[in-house]
Amino acid sequence: MESDWDKAIDSLSKIKVFSNPNNEPVTISGDADDLKCIGVGTDAAVFQSLSTPAYAFKMYAQDKVNKVKVEANVYHILGDSPFFSRCFASYDECLVLSYEEGKTLFDCILQGIHIPESVVNEVEDAREYVRSKGLNPRDIHLKNILLQNGRAKIIDVSEYTLPGDDFRWEHLKKGYEQYYHLIDGNSVPFWLGETIRKWYNQRGDNSSYEEFTKTILKHLYKK
Repeated sequence: MESDWDKAIDSLSKIKVFSNPNNEPVTISGDADDLKCIGVGTDAAVFQSLSTPAYAFKMYAQDKVNKVKVEANVYHILGDSPFFSRCFASYDECLVLSYEEGKTLFDCILQGIHIPESVVNEVEDAREYVRSKGLNPRDIHLKNILLQNGRAKIIDVSEYTLPGDDFRWEHLKKGYEQYYHLIDGNSVPFWLGETIRKWYNQRGDNSSYEEFTKTILKHLYKK
């Protein structure tokens, strides 16, 4: 029996996704007229089909396809939750997910869109829900949280089976509490947002939140 998204899967076969070193976003090769890229991460790219816009297709880089089944299983364990997308199917290289409206929190900061404290609290609630399902809520950052009708929606669960805490969310929450009022309602230049993101990803394992924010503030003060 043919599914709603079969035509999109055929179009995706014309596209290849390649990972890059140093935690940089993937590269996309190929093209399909009925698909548009709506998101790019370090392991995968996400597409929307013009013929089936209710779905998002997360296509993994060729050397990361082992993560497809892992992430599909995480969605299965999470079940139906208002905090996360739904996963309808998985293929060799991609997942079929619910398309979620909204801007990422990273885009909200770039565009000066207010991020309410309730969204931060909802991410905390989502993390608690993940733990209640026996999973580990890792890799939660500004680019995989959507502001959706004033609520939080998390759109990447691929690392929830990995051990340990990467402290990304804890650091973001501290940054929100201590510094967000300084930029709330103001647009932040793209170059600045990307520079801070890259510095954070390249920081040493022993670099604390306090040391990192001191470095950022020192450079901004020089400007």
